[in-house]
Amino acid sequence: MNRRTALIALGAGFLTLGGWWTLQQQTSTQLPPIGAANAQDAADVDTSGIVEMTLGDADAPVTLVEYASFTCPHCATFHEGPFKKLKADYIDTGKVHFIYRDVYFDRFGLWAALVARCDPDRFFGIGNLLYSQQRDWLGDGDPSAIVENLRKIGRVAGLDNERLDACLADNDKARTLVAWYQQNAEADDIDSTPSLVIDGQKYSNMAYEELSSILDEKLADE
Repeated sequence: MNRRTALIALGAGFLTLGGWWTLQQQTSTQLPPIGAANAQDAADVDTSGIVEMTLGDADAPVTLVEYASFTCPHCATFHEGPFKKLKADYIDTGKVHFIYRDVYFDRFGLWAALVARCDPDRFFGIGNLLYSQQRDWLGDGDPSAIVENLRKIGRVAGLDNERLDACLADNDKARTLVAWYQQNAEADDIDSTPSLVIDGQKYSNMAYEELSSILDEKLADE
């Protein structure tokens, strides 16, 4: 998914929703959409409370930042294939410090992130479920069905309904997450997903063999 697609999606949130879109469920949970920037400029939002989701040794010689969206099919493919090899070969062996950063192209990706971040200790486990079941929980795009599908994934991960509803209804956190995404994307010039930033250098999606070669070169230079 490229930047133009993202801007169209975000623009729809800013220009046509006229504020925060809410979906009233049987549980009375109100869910936030993309569109935080119509409240204030992203650069002015305090995002210091957002927790970076990381794996591996923080002192590893190479740092890899992945920018991805839970609604991006290419990201799902990356996490179902290359990421597993990356984790086994480089992250778990202490060679790479991995940082995952959300990209929000649409409200569904934001809702999924709110569920995944409901318990930071479960983030990567829930993320794996979101990617492996992406087609199922997105379904035909019906918001009500998507919300319930996300709740089911959260429950499978061990979260109860009360906690899930609280996380999904956290408008302040949703606004901050969107601003955080916008700040990060601007700083690292992110224009597609998945994008990888390896020791400050940006790369597009690639085959695992190419990624492994780049990482080996970086490690050799350390």
